[in-house]
Amino acid sequence: MKKMILSLATVMMMGFSVFATGNDDNVSPQTRNAFKKDFVTASNIRWEQKSNFSKATFTMNGQILTAYYYPDGDLQAVVRNITSDQLPINLLTSLRKEYTAFWITDLFEISSDNQTTYYVTVENSDKKIVLKSDSLASWDVYSKERKTDAE
Repeated sequence: MKKMILSLATVMMMGFSVFATGNDDNVSPQTRNAFKKDFVTASNIRWEQKSNFSKATFTMNGQILTAYYYPDGDLQAVVRNITSDQLPINLLTSLRKEYTAFWITDLFEISSDNQTTYYVTVENSDKKIVLKSDSLASWDVYSKERKTDAE
């Protein structure tokens, strides 16, 4: 009876362990090894395998990050949501000056190929605008849409 309870407990713990770390069965060993090397202190790792990339969502230094890998294990990009006070000062100043009548609904940075690109979504009652900056000096309109009244 003791062995049966111990076996059941072991099986349950292994099941919880797989659930907590995400399903990485379909992720290539090269990708898993590259991730472990790139993000040594990562925890709460969840993997998603797509047709042409692997996506790892994880926690590191108190932040939730997402890393995208090519099938051969090369890192494509790392994405993290940020707050406006984490923007470079030039971008924050520009945003506050040019979009005073808007509020921020989404803000994230993408690091790829030794370059950081910022995307911010600003909205008011009439418009939704997505801005992009990779120059750290100014914003470019990435997309713009007019809101319609719900009837």
